[in-house]
Amino acid sequence: MLMKSYSVHFRFSQHFDFPAEDAYNWCTDYDSGDIGLAGDRGSRAVRRMNEDTLVLTDTYFTDKGKVVRKKLVRLYPETHSWTNTRISTEGRFSQFLYQIIPEAEGSRLEFTGSQVIPGKTPPAPKLAALAR
Repeated sequence: MLMKSYSVHFRFSQHFDFPAEDAYNWCTDYDSGDIGLAGDRGSRAVRRMNEDTLVLTDTYFTDKGKVVRKKLVRLYPETHSWTNTRISTEGRFSQFLYQIIPEAEGSRLEFTGSQVIPGKTPPAPKLAALAR
């Protein structure tokens, strides 16, 4: 039986003025202070399951109250890539793929996201707007 949900797919690239190894290490150095670095109010708990698997529990305090997002992160250092899969109720099974690509002058992050949203699929123009 299919759940009543739809997916929004999106992607972007971001150049870094640093070698791929340095950019990967910086991006995957998860820490309890990460939420504040992004300018948000909240906290992050980092639970290392093993050398390449983490569970992040992010708690945000918003005008609408507390929001908790739990994520399973898998690290693939040999390819400078990682995945982030939501395992909490909100956005469950949404998945985000990241890879740092070496370039002549630094590196580039390639990001691909697939956000799972509960409900009926909206009309194509609204779906396209959500993917921006």
